[in-house]
Amino acid sequence: MRVALFGSGAVGSSFSADMINAGVDLTVIDPWAPHVDAIRQNGLLVNMPDGPEKTAFHPLHVYDVPKLRGTFDVVFCGVKSYDTRWVAELMKPLMGPDSVFVGTQNGMTIDEVAEILGPERTVGCVVGIAANMPEPGLVNREVTREGTWLAVGAEHAVLSTRVQQVYELLSHAATVEITDDIRSAKWMKLLANIPEMLPSGILGAPLMEAAQDPEVRSAMDQASREAYAVAKALGVTFMPSLGITAEEMPDSDQYALDLLDAVLARFSQPTTRVAVLQDWDKGRRAELDAFSGYVVKKGEEIGMPTPVNRAILDLAERIESGDLTPSWDNKDLLLAAGQAG
Repeated sequence: MRVALFGSGAVGSSFSADMINAGVDLTVIDPWAPHVDAIRQNGLLVNMPDGPEKTAFHPLHVYDVPKLRGTFDVVFCGVKSYDTRWVAELMKPLMGPDSVFVGTQNGMTIDEVAEILGPERTVGCVVGIAANMPEPGLVNREVTREGTWLAVGAEHAVLSTRVQQVYELLSHAATVEITDDIRSAKWMKLLANIPEMLPSGILGAPLMEAAQDPEVRSAMDQASREAYAVAKALGVTFMPSLGITAEEMPDSDQYALDLLDAVLARFSQPTTRVAVLQDWDKGRRAELDAFSGYVVKKGEEIGMPTPVNRAILDLAERIESGDLTPSWDNKDLLLAAGQAG
C-alpha cells in the first residue's frame, strides 16, 4: 500500500515517524521549507514522554508534488483546517477511484473534502494528542502512543475496507477506534475544543493554567454549554469520546464540561499550549473558523443565537488583527464574553 501524509506539523510528524518506523511506504510532504530541510539534514527528533526518538527520512517540499507519479492508496492530511481545500485539489491527480483522503485535523473538514474528492473517497479522523513543534525538525510529544486516542470512520458505505486499512496504519501511532458515525464523533471533539482553544489562547496561557482559574473555567463552561445546545438542535448523536464511557455520560450539557475535564486529565501537561496559541506564538493565522467560528456559523444556519461563542470569536479576531495580544491582561474581556449569554 502506497501512503502519503501532507502536513507534518507536530501531529503529522509524530504519526509520520511511527508509520515509517513500522515499515509503511510513506511519502511525507510539508509546506514549511525549514522543517523539510531540517529533517533531510538531521532526521526528525521526537521527544516522547519516555525519551527521544530520531527517525531519518526524506520529506518533500510542496513544489516536489508535481514530480510525483502514480497514485496513493491513502492520503493523510495534517494541515490547518483552512488549508484543506487546496491540499485536496493538489493531491487529487495522485488519487485513484479507490483512494481515500483522511483529515487528521481539527475542525469539520469532511464536507470540504467530499465536495472535492467525493464522499466515497473521504474518511474522517478524530485526534486526541498533545504535541508541539518548537523548531524545525523537533517535536515534543506529551502523550505516549498508548495514551494517544484516535477515532476513524466514513459516511459512505463502500469505504469499510479502506477504513480498516486506515485503522491499521494509524494503530502504529495511537490507540484507534472505528466509529460508524464520524460526524457526531467529530462534534464530540469540537465540544472538547470549544472551551480550550480560543479561551486559553486569548489568555496566552497553558491550558491547565487557564482552566484552573475558577472565573475563566466558568467562561469556558458557558461556551461549552452553548456549543452543546447547537449540536443538540442539529441532531448530533452524543457518544462516548476521549476515554469517557457510555456509562459515564450524563444526558445533559454537563457532558460538554466532562469532555474538557477528559482533555485536561488525559492529554494535557502543565506546559501544554493549545494549537491556536502555538500558531499565534509563531505569528501564524489560527483556525478560528474550526472552533467557535464553526459553532457561530451552525447556530446562524438554524436561527440559534450563540452570543458567548460570538464574543469569544470576536476577541480572537482582535488578536488576529493585531488589536490585542494573547495575555492574562485579556481576562476581564474573556469573562465578559462568558457572560454574553
